[in-house]
Amino acid sequence: MASSNRSFLINTSSTFQPAAPTLHGLNYRKTPIQKYQAPSVYGGAGGYGTRISTSTNYRGGFGGGFGSGFQLKTSDNDILLAGNEKLTMQNLNDRLASYLEKVHSLENANSQLEKQIRDWYANNSSAIRHDHSPYFKTIEDLQNQIGAARLVNAQLILQIDNAKLASDDFRMKFETELAMKQNVENDLAGLLRVIDDLTLSKADTELQVEGANEELAFLKKNHEEEVDRLHRQLGGTVNVEVDAAPSIDLAKIMENMRQQYDGIAEKNRQETEDVNREVALNVEQLQTKKTEITDLRRTLQGLEIELQSQLSTKKALEDTLAETKALYGSQLAQIQAAIGNVEMQLMQLRADMENQSAEYNTLLDIKTRLEVEIATYRRLLEGEDIKSTLLRQLKIDFKLTKSTLLNRLNRVATL
Repeated sequence: MASSNRSFLINTSSTFQPAAPTLHGLNYRKTPIQKYQAPSVYGGAGGYGTRISTSTNYRGGFGGGFGSGFQLKTSDNDILLAGNEKLTMQNLNDRLASYLEKVHSLENANSQLEKQIRDWYANNSSAIRHDHSPYFKTIEDLQNQIGAARLVNAQLILQIDNAKLASDDFRMKFETELAMKQNVENDLAGLLRVIDDLTLSKADTELQVEGANEELAFLKKNHEEEVDRLHRQLGGTVNVEVDAAPSIDLAKIMENMRQQYDGIAEKNRQETEDVNREVALNVEQLQTKKTEITDLRRTLQGLEIELQSQLSTKKALEDTLAETKALYGSQLAQIQAAIGNVEMQLMQLRADMENQSAEYNTLLDIKTRLEVEIATYRRLLEGEDIKSTLLRQLKIDFKLTKSTLLNRLNRVATL
């Protein structure tokens, strides 16, 4: 029952298996982490020969675009510390050699993971950059469409301005023609008054001519009666000489009167002919002015119709311009919303990449800690009190390593 019969057994088995990567972005496939622990204690008589056996198995997996795996498994013959220090040191050296081999394999697996991570980031970063090209092409097309719409808008505005200028020109022409129409109507009214005056003058002249003709006929009749009476008086044979004033030559007087009235009648006839010619000329001018007024009215109606057509065209162009502005405004809002969504996706991708970088740094920290622990084991193996110090350090370091790995695996599994 020596103290050399006392033995301790530490059996640690840990497994860390990453899952296969997915090809659509940074999507993790999570698998639960399972912990199996089966401790057992066997005690001998007097407290000697006590054996503690602990078996812990960690199994976890995560998928983040990594294609290879590594395993950390410590399961071999139990560590035995007995009175034979040489055998114990040999066993510990074997265990340490096995542990160093596993650390070396972990380093190789870690380097492979780093290479795969770099390759994955390079491939996916290039894919992400290439995926933005359709958006840029769409934005360029929409910018071209907006430029074309602006050009069409400018053309429509130019057409509207031209229509306004044409409308102003037609309005000025209309006002000019309206003023000419009013002047012509005033001239026609004056000519109508002149025609009325000439008609009255003609009627007066005709009355004067009729009166002169009646007076001429009356004088002719009196003259004939006077001539007949004188012929009857001179028809006898009585010769009576009377000393009296010379008789009046009625024939001469009548001839003079006839010539005088003929001159008056001729003058009135000429005046009447002049008035008739002037009336005919005025009637012809009146008819011409009426025709011109009719043409001006027809032109005015055509200008009014054309003005209404131009106003309708202007209204239609303004409505089309408003619809075009509304349409391209809505399309611009949709494009801006799409750009915002793309920017949000890019921000999400950056955040995911930062998370992956943080996890990568965490794995590097674990590697560093393992290297420090290995160096500590080496220093402890070279010390004086190797048995007790090694046992305590192994217990503490394995606890720390297990708890650290468990926390890291839980954190990776929750991502």
